[in-house]
Amino acid sequence: MHIHLIGSMCAGKSRVGRELALLLQLPFLDLDRVIEQRVGAIKPFFEREGEEAFRAIEAVVLNELIQGPRAVIATGGGTPCSGDNLQRMVDTGTVVWLDVPLAVLMPRIIRAGGDRPLLAGLKGDALQQRVESLLAERRPIYAKADVAVDGSGTPQQVAELIRSALDQVR
Repeated sequence: MHIHLIGSMCAGKSRVGRELALLLQLPFLDLDRVIEQRVGAIKPFFEREGEEAFRAIEAVVLNELIQGPRAVIATGGGTPCSGDNLQRMVDTGTVVWLDVPLAVLMPRIIRAGGDRPLLAGLKGDALQQRVESLLAERRPIYAKADVAVDGSGTPQQVAELIRSALDQVR
C-alpha cells in the first residue's frame, strides 16, 4: 500500500516525501515531476492548455503510479480535490495530510516565487487572499486524510511525525 502525501502547495510534500521514503526504505514518486516528464514545465502547460487538461493528465499519471510498487507519493495541492483522485488514493494506501498553518505557508509560497499556476501574477494582499481562498476550499477535502500531521517543521521532523503516525494507524 502506498503512502500518499497531500496538502497545500508549498506544504513540503516533495521534500518530506523524500525524507519519509528514506526512513521507510521505499521508493519516492513526485506526481508533478512525472507529469513534467510528459508535458514539460507545468506552469506553461497549464497556461496554454488550461486547468481541465492538466487535471486530466494528473489523473492518468496518478492512476499509473498507484498501479506500481509500494511507494511514497507526493501529490500536487489540487490532486485530491479533482475527480475521484482522493478515493483512489484512499483505496490504494494511507493518505497523509501535511497541515501547515497559513503563517508558515505564506513565506514558503513567497519564496517559491511565481511558479504556481493558480497564483500566477499575484503579490501582496491579492496573493494572500488567493491562498486563503484555496485553503478554505481545499481544507475539507484534505481533512478526509487518514492521518494529519503538522507540516511546520523541517522535512526530517515532519517525516518522523508521519512515521510515528503511521505506526499508530497500522
